[in-house]
Amino acid sequence: MNKFDNKSLILFDGICNLCNSSVKFIIKNDPNENFKFASIQSDAATEILLQYSTIKYDLDSIILIEEGKIYDKSTAILKIARKLAHGFSVCYIFIIVPLFIRDWVYSTIAKNRYNWFGKRESCMLPSLEIKKRFLN
Repeated sequence: MNKFDNKSLILFDGICNLCNSSVKFIIKNDPNENFKFASIQSDAATEILLQYSTIKYDLDSIILIEEGKIYDKSTAILKIARKLAHGFSVCYIFIIVPLFIRDWVYSTIAKNRYNWFGKRESCMLPSLEIKKRFLN
């Protein structure tokens, strides 16, 4: 199951308010529908991640799977931004910032995301209009 209709796949924390808002933002700014989505808590995500069991990644992070490669934390965010419309692709310039600095900022936000932004009791249910962009 590593074919996503030639789309990149974003795995996100389905109960995190910040993560859900980020997914909505990506959908709004992705008119070419470059991305598909799955909650990291879903069976689909579990099945997909089993294919990458030899790679070390942080499940407390957004994960991007693109062309068979897996990215997490700040690198995933920047690679996603690179494909967004409305000038957001310019954010990719931050890839020049050393990884340890980018990931430190990302990890600080990730560690505090529930305290700062809250969390849901269950994963987001996409509207019928965008449901086709989510894996079951």
